[in-house]
Amino acid sequence: MKKVIKIAANVLSWVLLVFALLITLMVFSSARNNGVANLMGYIPLTVETDSMVPTFSSKDLIICTEIADIYDLNENDVITYWTIIDGARVKNTHRIVHINEFEGTRSFITRGDANSMDDDYTVYAGDLIGKWTKFRVPGFGAVMGFLRTKTGFFACILVPMIVFFLYELYKLIATILDI
Repeated sequence: MKKVIKIAANVLSWVLLVFALLITLMVFSSARNNGVANLMGYIPLTVETDSMVPTFSSKDLIICTEIADIYDLNENDVITYWTIIDGARVKNTHRIVHINEFEGTRSFITRGDANSMDDDYTVYAGDLIGKWTKFRVPGFGAVMGFLRTKTGFFACILVPMIVFFLYELYKLIATILDI
């Protein structure tokens, strides 16, 4: 039984360390990429409003992928893009309802699933952030929002690191005492 507890503690400490590393990578990646984290082509995003209900809701975590070619986008795809709302540049995630093509360029008309009217803003290639992969984690966006704060960052990085190193120090001392 003692050996099982040691193995479980060891696995847990490594899981905490890997989780802390992933959060650190996301935070630093978003700082270098206009506030958008990008981990090997995958973009985790927190949904801010209920404009896409029932597809996903506010505070859900969704995963998008980079868009390599805008000609791969089709009507009914869900995209995330930069837009202006109330004078501020923000990320928005809506469904493509119409594609405009003019002289070799494409633009997109979008609408939230919960909205009855198309968006006023036309989305151009330079506005695109990513395409939704159909993967979402309900409610986890609130956790990610907390982890992006200073308190959350330190709690996620420092606490797991301290626990990991204290456990490793305990194992080292126990090994020395056994010898």
